[in-house]
Amino acid sequence: MIYASRPARYPLIAAAALLLASLVVFAPGVAEYDSVEQFRQVLSGRYDDWHPPVMAWLWRRLLPFGDGATPLLVLQLTGYWLGLGLIAGALARIGRAAAGWMILMIGLLPPFLGWQAVVLKDAQLVGAALGAFGLVAWWRLRDRPVPVAAALLAALLFGYALLVRANAAFALAPLIAGLFPVRRAGALIAASGVLLVLALALAGPVNHQLIGAASSGVEKTQPLYDLAGIAVRAPGSHAVGLSREAARQLRANDCVTPYFWDPLGDTPGCVDAVAALKAQRGGDLYLRLANAALHHPLAYLAQRAAHWNMTERWLVPARLAGAAPTGGSEPNNLGLASPGPQAQQWMWLVAQAMLTPIAWPFAWLLLALLLLVGTRRWRHAPPRQLAIALLASAVTVEFSFLAISIATDLRYHLWPMLATALAAVLLADTYPLRRVPAWMVLVAGLCLAAAVAERATLPEPPQEYQGLLHWTPPLSLLPA
Repeated sequence: MIYASRPARYPLIAAAALLLASLVVFAPGVAEYDSVEQFRQVLSGRYDDWHPPVMAWLWRRLLPFGDGATPLLVLQLTGYWLGLGLIAGALARIGRAAAGWMILMIGLLPPFLGWQAVVLKDAQLVGAALGAFGLVAWWRLRDRPVPVAAALLAALLFGYALLVRANAAFALAPLIAGLFPVRRAGALIAASGVLLVLALALAGPVNHQLIGAASSGVEKTQPLYDLAGIAVRAPGSHAVGLSREAARQLRANDCVTPYFWDPLGDTPGCVDAVAALKAQRGGDLYLRLANAALHHPLAYLAQRAAHWNMTERWLVPARLAGAAPTGGSEPNNLGLASPGPQAQQWMWLVAQAMLTPIAWPFAWLLLALLLLVGTRRWRHAPPRQLAIALLASAVTVEFSFLAISIATDLRYHLWPMLATALAAVLLADTYPLRRVPAWMVLVAGLCLAAAVAERATLPEPPQEYQGLLHWTPPLSLLPA
């Protein structure tokens, strides 16, 4: 049972009030394109694995409690504010009330709260993971063991979070490992590796055998994207499995763009060019990709570097699409309505915030790395251990995008950005800045300056989907 002493009550009450206000403003939630497509499966009761089956399965069972997207909106906002409130309350109980209030202020940042109003797998991941982390932090920040009931509830939330995004294991394995009272770095790394392997191994059986989701071929998108990228840089390679004519067709139709993989699935000429590859099994495609990368390492590295730069939003034009959520739901006839004008005003504020460094994932990654370096050989304390778990989570998932990522929407980075912000507050009172090497600070500053320069000089990209399908980004400092 959670007992709130007087110092902790005020942040908890404030978090509850913010939850109610968020529900009033954002109900019934914003349903974007993916939400609408997934809701069709919810209504039919037949799922596939293109979207997370566990989310559709849960959504269907919550329909008796509310119309449309409302039940999931309540779920993700409750986890969001519950987690933040518990962290804030625990900090207040150990004499760090100002840090607790700062935690709640982070929750109010427009990019975080704006995306949390959108019923998507990314917001579900944030809500579940943050709720679970808050439950553990309530006791661990006071260096006390977590009661069994709270640990089981946190495990349930973490389990859902692991299943609701395909790459969630990279974010949550180091986070979960870091929550155990283990201080040795080697043991934490080993535990993270074991949890990562287990999560990846169990996801398929849970989705297909337990939930009964049909295979959609989604696992083929990553190797198709990278094989096509190698093909246009090394045409005629037997390792790729595409002819020179297919590579020429890929180039002629602008099928390979660092922005996303979509032309290979939506543009007819591109679909035809990779049809022979798409007919192969997913496992065979990954083996082919490994072989192609070994034969053409520079082409593969150029493909991945160009995409990682784009998804991290580093050397990119200003107003890069995919940063801010829409103000209303995708038009549909399924009963998924849009929130009222107050929500649309908030989303306008989100769009303005997205023009600032707060919406640059690479800037948050730089901050996470600097914070991690500063904690070396620092005295043990519960806030430090929890902060390191958050930072390890953020850094691991961001670097996983070097090899596993096919799109660049900002929502994919919500958890690592939020985790870094929370870790910064946990470390704020006693963070030893002197432990950060000057050269690292200089490199971080140069990276930020380069980002500003690119945004000031590169032409504005298309904002509509059809335009993005044929957009080749001009990158002045990074070869495409």
